[in-house]
Amino acid sequence: MKRLLISCALMLPLVGLTTLATVIASQAVISGAFSLTRQAVQLGYLPRMDIEHTNEEHIGQIYIPGLNRILMVACIGLVIGFRSSSNLAAAYGVAVTTDMVFTSILFAVVARKSWSWSLPAVVALAAAFLFVDLGFWGASLLKIPSGGWFPLVIAAAVFTIMTTWNTGRAILAERIGEHSSPLESFLVTLHATPPLRVPGTALYLARDPGVAPPALVQNLKHNKVLHERVILLAMHTIGTARVADDNRVEVEAFEGNVWRVIARHGFAEDPQVPPVLKRLAAHGLLVDPAETTFFLGRETLLATNRPGMAIWREKLFATLARNARRATKYFCLPSDRVVELGTEIEL
Repeated sequence: MKRLLISCALMLPLVGLTTLATVIASQAVISGAFSLTRQAVQLGYLPRMDIEHTNEEHIGQIYIPGLNRILMVACIGLVIGFRSSSNLAAAYGVAVTTDMVFTSILFAVVARKSWSWSLPAVVALAAAFLFVDLGFWGASLLKIPSGGWFPLVIAAAVFTIMTTWNTGRAILAERIGEHSSPLESFLVTLHATPPLRVPGTALYLARDPGVAPPALVQNLKHNKVLHERVILLAMHTIGTARVADDNRVEVEAFEGNVWRVIARHGFAEDPQVPPVLKRLAAHGLLVDPAETTFFLGRETLLATNRPGMAIWREKLFATLARNARRATKYFCLPSDRVVELGTEIEL
């Protein structure tokens, strides 16, 4: 005969209380997942995603539809797969204790590199934390066969995706650089053999401000014309949450009415082009988005045996790139003013 820990009269109130606690905990998990995913996108560790802002005054209030659906499917799968909370305890224990260990390690790294604590102080405090954390973690490892493997598999999958995307972006930039010329050399050639200039303003998004954007080179190569005013805009995400207003935009003018603009934003901010264009007025550069043509490069990625990544990781990177959010929406560009020029790139 089973014995109850509580009386039957308290059963329904406690079920209601646990339900409320579950709702609060799930809201914290969802908000944290949204925030971390957005920062990962801004720092270049995940492809661009649809991010909706639910509050016009607070920048951190966001909603990511795709991630929300993934969390829903994962939760349903966990309930069906583990069937009871006791079966889920092993997975929960491994996840929490592993998080505790890595939090202590990352704390030591931040305290040493960012806060400039002395090495003995960092080692002493980290050792105290790890002494406790490793004890719990070692005990939890015994539960891996009975369900603790699940969070480790999820962590490995997320780690693989993030490192593949970050490494793939670096390889892609290297491949593009092989067929690109330095901006100064391009401008010298442009001055030596000036093309036909047509009225209007053209804005080219550039990955590297020191290199001529491939879309600019392709447009000049195939169309044989150039707008009378050309703006090369590089959107850079830095390692801080926000950027001071006096350090957001850097403008440099070149001969031939060519301008180079470097716009900086923090990982907690949205890299939107229209606000950048408004700031250019203070630098003597008036740009009307409704009268500007925005040129974007669109790469078709091909997996090859060239040094870089394994074939399966190159295919994964290409799949992630194809399903990433369109640059037009990500940078808030007017869709009727955007021209995309495509090219094939072998990874």
